[in-house]
Amino acid sequence: MANTVSAKKMTRKIAKRTAINKSRRSRMRTFIRKVEEAIASGNQTEAFAALRAAEPEVMRAAQKGIVHKNTASRKVSRLTSRIKALSA
Repeated sequence: MANTVSAKKMTRKIAKRTAINKSRRSRMRTFIRKVEEAIASGNQTEAFAALRAAEPEVMRAAQKGIVHKNTASRKVSRLTSRIKALSA
C-alpha cells in the first residue's frame, strides 16, 4: 500500500491510465473483429469497408502506445492480404 502522498497520487494516475488503455485496446479489437467477421462471411466489399474503418483505429492504438507500431502494421497488412485473397 502506498504511504506517501506522491505514491498515492501515482496509484490514482496508474489506475486512470490503465482504464483508458483498456478502453483503447478493446476498441481496436472490436474493429479488427468486425473485419474478421466480414472476411469469414466472404463478402469482399463489406470486409474492405470494415478494414478502412479499422485501420485508423489500429494505427491510433500504435501511436498511443497500446501496441507497437510494427505490430499494428503487421495486423493491417495481414488483414489486407486476406481480403485480397477473397477475390481470387
